[in-house]
Amino acid sequence: MACDLRKAGATLVLFAMALLVPAVAHADDQDRDYCPARPGLGTPACTMAPGQVSVETSLGDWTLDKQGSYRTDTVLIGDTSLRIGLTDTIEAQVGWTPLGIVRERVGGTAYRATRTGDATLGLKANLRNPDGSGLSVAVQPFVTLPVGRAPIGAGDWGAGLIVPVTYDLSKTVNLELTPEVDAAVDQDGRGRHLAYSGVIGVGIALDDRLTFTLEDQLVRDEDPSGATTQDLASASLAWMPRKTVQLDIGAVAGLDRNAPDIELYAGIARRF
Repeated sequence: MACDLRKAGATLVLFAMALLVPAVAHADDQDRDYCPARPGLGTPACTMAPGQVSVETSLGDWTLDKQGSYRTDTVLIGDTSLRIGLTDTIEAQVGWTPLGIVRERVGGTAYRATRTGDATLGLKANLRNPDGSGLSVAVQPFVTLPVGRAPIGAGDWGAGLIVPVTYDLSKTVNLELTPEVDAAVDQDGRGRHLAYSGVIGVGIALDDRLTFTLEDQLVRDEDPSGATTQDLASASLAWMPRKTVQLDIGAVAGLDRNAPDIELYAGIARRF
């Protein structure tokens, strides 16, 4: 059954991409500034203009999590999101993690697994200022499909809703708020439970091409194996050498014992 679900999910992802990309690839470009969804913990409220496609990829992402005598290193390579502008205010989203490596160590014993991750399908509908200017608000429902394998894949389907809000305090300072509620997959990979989180952050445009962002995130997870609360702090830099290309680096630090100790990543985003 799990194998059938993975095959069905992968087929659905490919089918969605095949339907959406040709429909918009040759549409006229719009004047809207490029607004990538990465880097950082939060989500921007802006959407892609109709006919525009954004490919956003993590070149490398390493997370270290120490819990007592256990140490877990997780490396994700090529974690990619495809955003496609359908209308002036709505974009479609397809995401997938093609490669993940997990190494768990306790004492002198180590375990290593190399797997693919799950796929994500979603929509973002902007309710105010789709270019992200001024006060911008959006709603973003999504589902995750269990096309990957544990421990990178969750093992079952999940779903969630994000409501990103951004506000320009000035020409150089932007405030962001990202509440989220999820039907998250249980730790044992069977069934779902409630999880919810909130991100608050501030982005500072250092110049026309370089943006520095500071964020804090609180995550509450009501997993049946034991509820946890995590507090995370993030700092990231995004540089646009061209109007259609962004390079980024970032770091996330756990502020309590339940959160992973540290995460480091770098990525690229390109608009077509």
